[in-house]
Amino acid sequence: MSRVRIKICGMTRREDVHAAVACGADALGFVLWAGSARAIDASRLAALSAEVAPFVTRVGLFVDADAASVEAALPHLDLLQFHGDESPDFCARFAKPWIKALRMRDDLDLRRAAQRYAGAGALLLDAYRPGVPGGTGETFDWSRIPGDLGKPVILAGGLTPDNVATAIARVAPYAVDVSGGVEARSNTGAACHGIKDAERMQAFCQHVRAAGATTIHAATP
Repeated sequence: MSRVRIKICGMTRREDVHAAVACGADALGFVLWAGSARAIDASRLAALSAEVAPFVTRVGLFVDADAASVEAALPHLDLLQFHGDESPDFCARFAKPWIKALRMRDDLDLRRAAQRYAGAGALLLDAYRPGVPGGTGETFDWSRIPGDLGKPVILAGGLTPDNVATAIARVAPYAVDVSGGVEARSNTGAACHGIKDAERMQAFCQHVRAAGATTIHAATP
């Protein structure tokens, strides 16, 4: 198994972009869906994407967006992430690498979905909550993920510095995706949506690297 990649999603501030890169994030996610508490607009995307260091992937998250909205964001993105009910043809029409997020409903056939979205670079698997396309802060039953999907798996949904090592040990994903799990907390303990905590990001990345190194060592004959 190769090292586990890290995507930190829901970026809204310049200082968080820089802190995430310094922690070793491989990719940064920008939410371009107005229904999210972490949403940014096109002008903010342009400003933040310009702060991202070379070799770090800029990912735009869309939920059933129209083609014009996606096209307007393309100059500032390296990878597209579709979180809604987009068809494979829609996802592929922008001549840009893309991944498809799948919410783990009880009736979801992952193998069939992997075949349907064969053009995706990877499948991002997230927790399911009715009416919420992502960012629930909830985990799902990781044992539902088969080991032979034929697509790289990006594991999302309720990951934190405290549970990400366990998740990697159980799933052995290509990458992990975190948002709320590395956000700052209010005095009541609630997450401050879109405001990242540099120490939590650092801890998350450290746990991912340690867990990945352990997995690689264990797999070496």
